[in-house]
Amino acid sequence: MGEFAGFYVDHRMTSPLVMAQHSAKIKPIAKELARSGVLLITTCLRVEVYGQEHALRSVDKKIFSGFSSERVEGAAAITQRLAEIASGAHSQILGENYISSQLEDSIGLLDPNLPIFQIARLAIDIGRASRARAQFIARFNYDKIVQDIIADRFQNGELPDRLYMIGAGMLGRELIRSGMGERFRSTVIVTRNPKKLRKRLRAWTDIDVALTRPAEIGQAREPRSIVVIATTDVNDEYQAILRRAVLRLEPRTILDLSSIPALSNSGVGKLNYVTMYDAEFLRFIDQNNQNLTPKLALLCSDINATLRAAQIYIAETSPFPAE
Repeated sequence: MGEFAGFYVDHRMTSPLVMAQHSAKIKPIAKELARSGVLLITTCLRVEVYGQEHALRSVDKKIFSGFSSERVEGAAAITQRLAEIASGAHSQILGENYISSQLEDSIGLLDPNLPIFQIARLAIDIGRASRARAQFIARFNYDKIVQDIIADRFQNGELPDRLYMIGAGMLGRELIRSGMGERFRSTVIVTRNPKKLRKRLRAWTDIDVALTRPAEIGQAREPRSIVVIATTDVNDEYQAILRRAVLRLEPRTILDLSSIPALSNSGVGKLNYVTMYDAEFLRFIDQNNQNLTPKLALLCSDINATLRAAQIYIAETSPFPAE
């Protein structure tokens, strides 16, 4: 079995927006790399590759051109790194709960029999368990931040109208399932393919949502409605459709959770448009991180101790010599 290694760049090594743009550029080659036995992790805040040395040849230059990447050597160091990522220790919002699911999606492209899959699977399990033990849980996760911003827009007992959720990927679905639509008169998921989405939502027997296409919203002004954008799949044509729709709708606020903003301040005119890069959103992230930073050392220590225990167990029970 060859030596294991990895390379990565993340949001702490450049700006979050630059990282998101690079991640979107690299993501399409994930399946190609997986066929070569290489794990590619592309989230809005990171691009990382892991595998055996021979499988990573030339990958560094191909994926990290223009960036100064960091190298990780050995199965233990890779497991530690991936476990810390899965725990939320390296997220922009410390302790956020979506990253471990994103890692699972990434390893899902690999052959489960590959050693790098098994390393990553172990890391995710360790990261999740350590996060729970250390109570490394985001106080201001995406859903809480969105809910607080919405509350700020409707004070003194004013009742909101509709919640429009543009995008029904993991983030959009989790935001709706968090109950944020309960204070609205109704919740509408905006999608380009309502028929396909309706099949995916059949299990939602306890949540009442309507589905509509983007071109169908904004038939009348709704100044007490909120639009949340939770999709990264926005090309120029879709961006133009969304812009026309929100200009017709004139909602109270547009909250854009896209890592690459789907619209622009100039494109939406005088409408209140808040992205994850704006001061209002970043204040919540700062509050969250100030609360969790003191727990970082304990979390990473727990991950390290769990990994050492796992290594001892594997060494004692495996018929093969350790790396």
